[in-house]
Amino acid sequence: MSVFQNQESKSEAKEEAERMMDSVPMTAGDPVATMAVGSVLYAWYKFYVKGDREGGIFVGLWAPTLLAAASYLQQKNIVQKFKRGLSSF
Repeated sequence: MSVFQNQESKSEAKEEAERMMDSVPMTAGDPVATMAVGSVLYAWYKFYVKGDREGGIFVGLWAPTLLAAASYLQQKNIVQKFKRGLSSF
């Protein structure tokens, strides 16, 4: 009987996680991704149109920096929510 109860609790936990994921609002990562794409386009403009190769490469490095910072902040937020969820048990 305990095997079936364990499976039921796993399915309930999975359903709860899916409900939580559906209720999450837009995160800070979405505007950052737009900014990263914009920086790549601006880097191409500087590199190919203006002929400023060093400036284009410098601006081109903004995209991975922005995405890495946004990823770090999102992961930090997820860990905090996870720890809060575990403390309720």
